[in-house]
Amino acid sequence: MPSQGILTPRRGVWGWMLFDWAAQPFFTVVTTFIFGPYVVSRMASDHAAGQAAWAYGIAAAGFVIGILSPVLGSIADQTGPRKPWIAFFAAIKIVALALLWYAEPGSSLVAVIVVFSLASIAAEFSIVFNDSMMPRLVTRDEIGKVSNIAWGLGYLGGMIFLIFVIVLLSASPETGKTMLGVPPLFGLDPAKGEDARITGPLAALWYLVFILPMFLFTPDSGKGLPAGRAVRLGLAELTATLREARRRGGIFRFLIARMIYQDGVNALLALGGTFAAAMFGWSIMELGLYGIILNVVAIAGCLAASRIDTVLGSKAVVVMSLVLLSVATIGIISTGPGYTLFGLLSLPGADTGGPFGTPAEKAYIVFGLLIGIAFGPVQASSRSYLARSVAADEAGRYFGLYALAGRATSFLAPFLVATVTATSGSARLGMAVIILFLLAGLLMLAGTPYPAAKVEE
Repeated sequence: MPSQGILTPRRGVWGWMLFDWAAQPFFTVVTTFIFGPYVVSRMASDHAAGQAAWAYGIAAAGFVIGILSPVLGSIADQTGPRKPWIAFFAAIKIVALALLWYAEPGSSLVAVIVVFSLASIAAEFSIVFNDSMMPRLVTRDEIGKVSNIAWGLGYLGGMIFLIFVIVLLSASPETGKTMLGVPPLFGLDPAKGEDARITGPLAALWYLVFILPMFLFTPDSGKGLPAGRAVRLGLAELTATLREARRRGGIFRFLIARMIYQDGVNALLALGGTFAAAMFGWSIMELGLYGIILNVVAIAGCLAASRIDTVLGSKAVVVMSLVLLSVATIGIISTGPGYTLFGLLSLPGADTGGPFGTPAEKAYIVFGLLIGIAFGPVQASSRSYLARSVAADEAGRYFGLYALAGRATSFLAPFLVATVTATSGSARLGMAVIILFLLAGLLMLAGTPYPAAKVEE
């Protein structure tokens, strides 16, 4: 890590980056590859109904996040320190994740999705305050590198957690053995979904342990106004910030573009695993292996993007990532048992046995590799794009707007996926909606000037 031009100790920067390491297992294991597919496949009456219910839950959480994130960001700028806010929402997230253990087959699907949505809301609010610390920690030139490395660390943490789950916890319902041929740890019963349900409490424990370096070593903002006055001024400042952002054309266009493309990214990450699980009948073990493959590629993608971001800028990284994600999404929805590219290319061949035994599954994984390369950099370099464009003392309110841009309509993509799926009865047609969001955001970003603003160091 380069020396810090803002006099932040090295351990303080690493403590901040470890937040991504702590947070990522929730998104990788709980949301995408293990718990989410379990809910859709084991707790719903059929795949279409499960995908619709899961997507509606994500949409509801996104609506709350979009409404409140800019408000909280503006208030945080007035109160000063970010860590108390992170601690408050971390406590909510940890409790909600622990409660996912009770998501037994046959229990209330609605209750499970409500608890999961609460964990999602708390996770995203914590991210708003953590992200807003970045401009105070590193120089403008280092922001892209630090942001991408932190995101890569997150994927490494998510991958390690995922490997632990599929090697030592996930067992075949037929044999009761893990892929190592031993009984799962803690005496988990896969027939009761315990190998998926345990990911909630374990992700809570992981989060609790690894956010501690940020609290201990990363410097926070100085004390600001008392809470009551901070709330009043923060709300007033939010209105002023919205007007100000409209006058800062580059930032405003970027936020609108991100609002559109991030909807597609969020929906793809949340629903991609459930889509594959239902189409190919993948087990938890196969989903876990797929997740590991994507995370290995994602780490490499983030490391490469950290260099590209430094040389070409954040916009170039985001544009390239959106192109790859669009191609990949078209690829996965065009692939099914025995074919790819909407049937233009047939994939004959019997199942060879073992994970991903058919040619169609292998084709799906190829498209998945493109997602793995791009979905880290598109988010890490979006974060550094804004951090380069604002001053440290306005970072809270602008990262609040950034969260708003990432979540204001984030209910829309999963809502449309859910509605098209429920109406048509086709999960494939529902997933096709995601492509529209990725391409529309890409087109708007392409015409946005970069950098969005010049900021004093």
